[in-house]
Amino acid sequence: MILYIAEKPSLGRAIADVLPKPHKKGEGYITAANGDTVSWCIGHLLEQAEPDSYDPAFKSWSFDHLPIVPQQWKMTPKSKTRGQLSVLRKLVKQASQLVNAGDPDREGQLLVDEVIAYLGVKGDKLEQTQRLLVSDLNPQAVKRALGQLRSNREFIPLSTSALARSRADWLYGMNMTRAYTLQGRKVGYQGVLSVGRVQTPLLGLVVRRDEAIEHFVSKPFYEVLANLYTQEQAHFKAKWQPSEACQPYMDEEGRVLSRRLAENVVGRITEQPAKVTDLQAKDKQQGQPLPYNLSSLQIDAAKRFGMSAKTVLDTCQSLYEKHKLITYPRSDSRYLPKEQLALAPSVIGAVLKGAGELTAQCAAPDLKIVSKAWNDAKVDAHHAIVPTEKVANLSALTQAEKQIYLQLARQYLAQFYPVYRYHETQVEVEIAGGHFHTKAKQEIALGWKQLFPKRSDDKTDGEGDEALAQLPPLHKGQMLHSGQGELIEKQTQPPKAFTDATLLSAMTGISRYVTNPEIRKILKETDGLGTEATRAGIIELLFKRGFLARQGKSIVSTPVGRGLINSLPESATTPDMTALWESHLDAISRKEAKYLSFMAPLVESLNGLIMQAGAQLPKALQGVEAPKRSFKKRGYGNRRGTATGAKGKASGAKKTAARAASKTRAKTSA
Repeated sequence: MILYIAEKPSLGRAIADVLPKPHKKGEGYITAANGDTVSWCIGHLLEQAEPDSYDPAFKSWSFDHLPIVPQQWKMTPKSKTRGQLSVLRKLVKQASQLVNAGDPDREGQLLVDEVIAYLGVKGDKLEQTQRLLVSDLNPQAVKRALGQLRSNREFIPLSTSALARSRADWLYGMNMTRAYTLQGRKVGYQGVLSVGRVQTPLLGLVVRRDEAIEHFVSKPFYEVLANLYTQEQAHFKAKWQPSEACQPYMDEEGRVLSRRLAENVVGRITEQPAKVTDLQAKDKQQGQPLPYNLSSLQIDAAKRFGMSAKTVLDTCQSLYEKHKLITYPRSDSRYLPKEQLALAPSVIGAVLKGAGELTAQCAAPDLKIVSKAWNDAKVDAHHAIVPTEKVANLSALTQAEKQIYLQLARQYLAQFYPVYRYHETQVEVEIAGGHFHTKAKQEIALGWKQLFPKRSDDKTDGEGDEALAQLPPLHKGQMLHSGQGELIEKQTQPPKAFTDATLLSAMTGISRYVTNPEIRKILKETDGLGTEATRAGIIELLFKRGFLARQGKSIVSTPVGRGLINSLPESATTPDMTALWESHLDAISRKEAKYLSFMAPLVESLNGLIMQAGAQLPKALQGVEAPKRSFKKRGYGNRRGTATGAKGKASGAKKTAARAASKTRAKTSA
């Protein structure tokens, strides 16, 4: 008997649907007519054991115990899903062949692998375990996947990477949370101070942005525009480019701060001859925008529809599991395997039949076009999120489901339209020894951009765009007349508060916020804070824990969030350390690094961090009141959400607060 172990019931049912009928449904499994059986996990059935599983003394919080580092790691069944684990235990014993059918990512791999390991599968049965990668729950796609089973051993590095991340989260989160919660009590803070390897640097980004906004002092700066005329009186404008001699009067952004200098330039260029010193005119093109991965979809949906990251993820899950209209949504890839080109006619046909509005004002998609998205080298366990071959009934979808489906479908259709072509002209002009610049852009052919019509309430068309401008016919060496110069006074603006879109963008492009130039260089390719599966959950977690709050569309830090960040060592609040971790974890998944090379330095650094925590009090939390509902859903504190007890016991929580602080289910916290 072949036993397929899926990550969740919906995937299990999709696999069973294509197995021989009639089916026999049992409690937690489905058996096909040929005897093969499908069962499932319900998310993670196992979790890292509590500290007191290693030593009963650890149930009481004491600084003397820290850091707690298990010598032999233990997993324990989750209380709510013990029954399903028992079902799998029985079926695994009966099976002659196992198939890991976890979701196609590193957490999906580990989720099933850890169950197989916990149930003691060894020898040939373990060696012969296969891997089923399902990214589309429609029957025809599942059938194709069943015909492409691979050895589960190929995915050991992926599982090892997820295991390292899980243990790292436990070690770092549990030890740092205990340390700072205990120190916080010494200054009167009565809440639990949750610290995580991803959540805390993310909170640090928001806190530093908020503080920069508060401390910002606006200053005036000046620009100069030349009004230029040809002999035929055709008019255009060009902007002054300050020379190196102006550097003492400029800020680090290259803005001129001296009004007197700008006024002098205006006087010098008014009613003067001007000369075109350089003219570059080129036909350019812009390729099709890549299909979406989860983060890029979340960013665009936040900009266009004001959706939170969690809303986008939940909507995608519904479109994937309930409606079967899109492929696996937690993907971090924006590329597609070339073999899927064979499915393009049926996918496009389904999209046009269900959502013909997308191409109502456009030419038909051209199946002969192969965009750069089709790249086998950039696809591994999963590919970009795209529509399936199922026709959508838009009237049966919620507004959010319809918006997300159309967004994904439009991006997929764009792969079958020509490149966007335009003509760009850049002009350099010299006036009285000063240099001026302007450029213009004229569209030649819209190509894929015809799918992205401009809307008054839209701030993005999928790829961004430059304002179009017009220039008269010009040539190098042409003489012009500079009329009255213009002085433009502007004010420097404070940084903008984070929004859902910009915070997600910061997480995916974290190297921009890394302070160490060497680390930034390392992270250019393996960029990212958290994973596609965890980012939405991490942001929501910071709201639930009272560290972040919303002010309209802005995401801001609370007094507790600020107090925590200003009490921690800088290394715990900046993305440098955790971004390096993500880089190392990614290297493990690609067989370029080993588990021990990641864990050993982590334990060493943890010792130093705990010593540092014990050496100073978190004075930034003096007088700060704990959030009233902090951690209630995760076992933190009593009904009022505060931590009590003078000798290091978690406030009324029989299961220690560390359980919640260091929950390692990959898709909910970090």
